Amino acid sequence: MTNRPQVLRTVAALRRAMTPYRKAGRGIALVPTMGALHAGHLKLVAEARKRARRVVVSIFVNPTQFAPTEDFGSYPRTFDADMKALTALKVDAVWAPTVAEMYPEGFATRVAPEGAALAGLEDKFRPHFFGGVATVVSKLFTQVQPDFALFGQKDYQQLRVVTQMAKDLDLPLKVIGIPTVREKDGLALSSRNVYLSQAERAVAPTLHRVLKTSAQRIKRGEPIEMVMEEGASDIRHAGFTLDYLEARHALSLKPVASVKDGPIRLLVAAKIGKTRLIDNLAV
Repeated sequence: MTNRPQVLRTVAALRRAMTPYRKAGRGIALVPTMGALHAGHLKLVAEARKRARRVVVSIFVNPTQFAPTEDFGSYPRTFDADMKALTALKVDAVWAPTVAEMYPEGFATRVAPEGAALAGLEDKFRPHFFGGVATVVSKLFTQVQPDFALFGQKDYQQLRVVTQMAKDLDLPLKVIGIPTVREKDGLALSSRNVYLSQAERAVAPTLHRVLKTSAQRIKRGEPIEMVMEEGASDIRHAGFTLDYLEARHALSLKPVASVKDGPIRLLVAAKIGKTRLIDNLAV
C-alpha cells in the first residue's frame, strides 16, 4: 500500500517533521500551491523530486492575495483529490495550515515588495496581490526552510517578485522557475480553467497563439509597438476584455522598445466571460 504524505496543520507539527528531514541531508524542496492541483503542479513536484531527497507541498488558499471582489470563497478546493495525486508522486509531507494558523489573531506584519511588483502589469489590476503573495511566501519559506522552492513560469511576474524577495532578504534557498505546462492547443494549465464554458474554452488558446506569433515577429525585427498593438486587436476581436499585452525585460519587467534592450518576455492578461487568464512567453 502506498504511504500517504504526512499532513501537517500547525507550525509546531511542521517543525517537528522537518527536523529529521534536515538532519538526513540531501535537501528539502518546497512546492507552494493553493491546491486544486493539475498537471502543471504535478510537473513542479516531479522536478522537485529531482533536486531534493524530501519534497513538501503546501496547500493553502491565501486570503491576503484576493480582493473582496475576487473568487476567494469560490476558488476550487479539492483536497482529497490533491492528496491522491501527491500520494502517487510519493510526496513526503503536505503543509496545509488553516487561515487562523497562518494569520493568528494579532498578526500585524506584511511584506511590501517593490521592483518587479510595481511593473504596471498584474499590480495595476490587482494592487493588493503581490503584498499578499510576498507575505505568505516569506512565511512558507521561513516555516519549511527549504533548500529549493519551485514555481511555475505561468505566473511570471510572481516568479520574479518571489525570486527578488528571497535574494533581498538573504533567504538561504534557491527559487526555481519551471516552464508552463500547456494543453495540446497551447492553453496554459490553470486551476481557474474549470470556470470556462465550452465556448470560452474553445477561444482561450488565442492568448498563447498571439504570444507565439508576436514573439516570432519581434525576433524577425518588426517594431515591438506595432506587434503589440496588432496582437491586442486580435485578442479583443476573439472576444476577450484585454487588461494588458506587454513586452518587458525578462528580469526587471521594465518596458522595452527593441530587442537590443535585453531578454524580452511577452505577458498578457485578459478576461473571457467571468474568467481571467494570464500567460507569457519568452522572445
